[in-house]
Formats: sequence, structure tokens, C-alpha cells
Amino acid sequence: MASTIKVNNIQNQCGANIINESANTITIGASGDTISLAAGASQTGFGRTGTVDWDTTAKTASFTAVSGTGYFVNTTSGAITVTLPATPSANDIVAIADYAGTSATNNITIARNGSNFEGGIVNGTMSTNRQSVTFVYVDATQGWVAVNSNDQSFQPPLFVTATGGTETTCGDYKIHTFTGPGTFCVSCAGNSGGSNTIDYLVVAGGAGGGASRGGGGGAGGYRESSGVASGCYTTSPLGSCVSALPVTAQGYPITVGGGGAGGTPPSTQGVSGSNSILSTITSAGGGGGGSFVGTTTEALDGGSGGGQRSGYNPNAIGPVGGAGNTPPVSPPQGNTGGAGFDGLAVSTQGGGGGGATAVGGNALVREGGAGGAGATSSINATPTARAGGGGGGTDGGNGTFQAGSPPSLGGSGGSGGGGAGNPNTPSATPSATAGTANTGGGGGGGGASTGANGGAGGSGIVIIRYKFQ
Repeated sequence: MASTIKVNNIQNQCGANIINESANTITIGASGDTISLAAGASQTGFGRTGTVDWDTTAKTASFTAVSGTGYFVNTTSGAITVTLPATPSANDIVAIADYAGTSATNNITIARNGSNFEGGIVNGTMSTNRQSVTFVYVDATQGWVAVNSNDQSFQPPLFVTATGGTETTCGDYKIHTFTGPGTFCVSCAGNSGGSNTIDYLVVAGGAGGGASRGGGGGAGGYRESSGVASGCYTTSPLGSCVSALPVTAQGYPITVGGGGAGGTPPSTQGVSGSNSILSTITSAGGGGGGSFVGTTTEALDGGSGGGQRSGYNPNAIGPVGGAGNTPPVSPPQGNTGGAGFDGLAVSTQGGGGGGATAVGGNALVREGGAGGAGATSSINATPTARAGGGGGGTDGGNGTFQAGSPPSLGGSGGSGGGGAGNPNTPSATPSATAGTANTGGGGGGGGASTGANGGAGGSGIVIIRYKFQ
């Protein structure tokens, strides 16, 4: 038969209550007492329910947390990593609070220590000033889950995940290079704690140079972001203050513009390059270089304008070439082409095509105009110049090379893949130089006689870069 003891109070030898029941409220222990379980004993019903004991000595260096404890983390002097307990059990609990309101500048990383973190295998990040979060270990599937936060946007960092083009990495950054059409396939758009934007470089196809003492082809339009979103790399001045692009989980068709053909006799202007496109960013193809004679002779507008033809006024500089930054964007994607020179009995030269960062050069006596300079970026980890204008072509004096006269010089191609203009020397096969493939460089202008053809423009390129881990 079971025994029953009926009392309302149990007292110690000093007469103080150690167990008291009053109105269905049971009090264990007296003021100043410590209540503990014997070694090996366990308890139920007194487990923690979303609460911790706070350690009020702020942490100023990385540490490993203990279940049941809340920590104030001071990141005034730098970022700190809090490592969650190893081999946790269900109901383990840890809380973290930003002590000094500096976690937006110096983040607090929550290292998962081998367990899942909110159902994933990435660490968490606290990046909002005065943020505080309580984590409870649920099970092996979800792992540690944030159950209470004064910042409702808290979530573990996610990074952009994508495929397409030629893929390379540079540290924590991934680079996709498209030298032809393709698709940039985003499977995860990331978030602000990891990455959710992409930096870009979009260069259109360069134009062909004009025929018969023609102007150089204009470079393809050059557009890039500032690089702030995806690590330390150099950009051209055209990228300053240009924001990275946000992305969503979808496929982004990529268009890489082809270079335009060079002009051919009977004396035609060069063909303009084609546009390159990434999402909302369109770079315009370069404008074709002008041609000395024929029915279609004027330099064309484009991302950068084509160099102008000669043949307007004897012994004079003609009008400038085609306009750059057409259609207009900010910052400008290119520049105007240079003017031609009509030396009549001396020599006739075309102007240089515009480049990404400089106008095309004006032609001089016996010298074609130089192509405008391109822009340099190391978005793909190697500093590379692109979008240089093509140099203007020339003849050797009144349409033919004249023995004993000073040599005529074709305009030099602009840095960044611009092709040189035809010098029209007595070479057996004089020719203008084509723009370099995948730089958007303009082709050089044609000379005279057997070298009348303009050089073709170089194809464009699209490069994407983002933080992937």
C-alpha cells in the first residue's frame, strides 16, 4: 500500500521554509538558496523555452558558444565569428546581440560548426546594427533555426548561383565570359547577406573601316559597372558610380555583337557593328568609317562614331566623323570619330574612329587619323584594353604611291583592339588591319589601289562577375 504525506510546508532545521505550497503555488528553496540536481539525475518540465542566461561581459574576439547562454558581441574593432556548439541536441539554444551597434560595418558571422543552419549548409551573418537573434537547434534537417530576432530580415547568407559562358573563379568571385551568344542561367538570386547583384562589362561589335582612303571604324559601345559588388578589380572611368545589376532566378539571354565588314570598292563606308546585350544593358555597335568616293560615303554614328572621309575641300580638314554615344547613355559609351584631310595633289587621309575613352584623331598631311583609345578593366582578373577605334587610311599622293615622296602613314589603331589604317606603301598586298576579335575594336580605313578595302571590326564581349561564396 502506497504511503502519503500531507503537509503544506517543509522547513530546514533553522525553521526556514524549503518547500512551501500556497494557493496552488509551490515554492522550492528559500531566499539565497541554490537548488541543484544530484550527479546523474535528470529533470523534465523545467527546460528552457526560448530563453538564455546572458553573459554580460561583451565578447571582443571570435569564440565558441555554449548552449543556454546569450552573448553580447562587440565588433567595434573588427568582424567576429561566433561558432555554434558542436554535436548539438534538440532544444539547445544560443542568443547573440550586437553590443555596440557596429555589425553593419563589421559583421558577426554565425559559424554552423558542421550542423545545418536554417536548412542549409552556409553560415549565418548578422549585418544590421543592434541586431539580436536567438537560435534553437531543432533537428538534423533544419539544424539551427532563428526563432526570435529584432530584425525581421535576418536570414543566412545566400550567394548568386549561375551557369553560362566560360566560367572561371578569382578568389571568392566567379566570372562568366561570353564571346558569342548564350544564356546566363541564374538558379539562386542570393540575398544581401551573401550576394544578389552582378558586376558586368558589355562591349558591342566594332565597325568596319571605310574603303578608298577611308575613315577608321568606330569602336563598339563600352559599358561597365563600378566593381564594388564583386571584389577589388580595376575599372575604367566609364564604370565609376555605375551600380551592379540585381538578378532573379531565371535565364538571361546574352547577345554578343559581331564586328562590321570593312568597306569595299566601289568605295563604300564601313559596316557598323552589332549591339551586345545583357538584361537591361545594351551597348551599341560602332559606326562605320567614311569612304573617299561613292554613293554611301559619310561616317556613321554608333557606340563610337566612325572616322570621317576626306575629299571635302582641297588642302583642308573636313567635318568630324560620326557621333559617339548613340543612342545616348550615361556615362557615355563612346566618342566621336575624327575628321579627314584632303591634300589634293599631296595626299588624302581618313580620320580615326572614336574609342571608348577618346575621340578619333583628325587626319594630317600624309597621315591618317589615329583611332581613339579604348578602356581598360580587369573584371576577368587580367587588365585588358577594349573598344579602341580604327585608324584612318591614306594614299601616297593623288591616289597612288609616288616614288621619291615622303611615305604616307596609316593612322594607328586605338589601344583596345583598334586596327591600323592602310599606309598604301608599295607593298604587294597593302591592307587595312581588322579590329581584334572580342574587343569591339574598329577596323582600319582602306588606302588606295590594291589596298582600298577597309578592315573589319572586331566582335564584342560580355563578362559577368559576382561573389559566389
